[in-house]
Amino acid sequence: MIVVMKIGSPEAEIDRISEELKEWGLTPEKIVGKHKVVMGLVGDTASLDPLQLQEISPWIERVLRVEKPYKRASLEFRNGEPSEVIVSTPDGSVTFGINHPVVTIAGPCSVENEAMIIETAKRVKAAGASFLRGGAYKPRTSPYSFQGHGESALGLLAAAREASGLGIITEVMDTADVDKVAEVADILQVGARNMQNFPLLKKVGAQDKPVFLKRGMSATIDEWLMAAEYVLAAGNSNVILCERGVRTFERKYARNTLDLAVLPVLRSLTHLPIAIDPSHGTGKAEYVPSMAKAAIAAGADSLMIEVHPNPAKALSDGPQSLTPERFDGLMRELKVIGKAVGRWSVERVAAV
Repeated sequence: MIVVMKIGSPEAEIDRISEELKEWGLTPEKIVGKHKVVMGLVGDTASLDPLQLQEISPWIERVLRVEKPYKRASLEFRNGEPSEVIVSTPDGSVTFGINHPVVTIAGPCSVENEAMIIETAKRVKAAGASFLRGGAYKPRTSPYSFQGHGESALGLLAAAREASGLGIITEVMDTADVDKVAEVADILQVGARNMQNFPLLKKVGAQDKPVFLKRGMSATIDEWLMAAEYVLAAGNSNVILCERGVRTFERKYARNTLDLAVLPVLRSLTHLPIAIDPSHGTGKAEYVPSMAKAAIAAGADSLMIEVHPNPAKALSDGPQSLTPERFDGLMRELKVIGKAVGRWSVERVAAV
């Protein structure tokens, strides 16, 4: 359920209502919108009468029942208002959300060595990226494939952060690694293969860093949003959803099927920011620019693009990685579409 307060409701009355609802065994979560304050009620609300709840204060405008199984992730939980995820980086705060410029995340699939990751960080920063992606721990289909350098790669990401001023996003695969990854990363990524790793979702939900939740390769939208609900229910309200392609019958021409239809669908279902990963979504570098441009036109809040200084020699995902030169050109192309839809910052336009 959500309790919508009237415009101008006194703070003291909101606090009083919150305390009374706690006595009913509910957990109220106050959400401050542009014009109104909303309280989301979590707990056993099935037997509660919305009209009875409304009578506890003349400052309550209305009480609505949230029908979705993903309560906190639902658009209704915020009374129809989209949420924002604000991330601190060495160069200042970056905001993910529909009312803000598109945030670009770029870098290699895996951290290979110090020179490579620092060079890539500087190149993508010069092109206009705000975050560096790079895997320290890599989930691979084959046990014989490169699995990442693990904890030592976290130190290399920290060095790249220092050298470039970019924020860092990297994947965490195990509950045992959450704390040490969070010491370096500005955003923790939960990959497609771990979207329904429920102990991991609870663990990243219990810490403060934002969570970048990728859609499972065979996951429905409802399953994806329920995975986000695990993180939100554990106390972390900073979740960014990332579409990275789903597995369909078409496997000959593209690695996955990039589901850009999730953009309008998710806008009608959830308040959470939405990112698109055209690199994993297509699996081929030559398809990435077209899908990146389409994603911005369709309303994506963020793009995650793989960039490697020498894709032919990459230890993982080389075929889908852009060279720094091609990424620089793509960012100039994205600027045109970004400006047309009002989602490109003046500062980044100047940089690019």
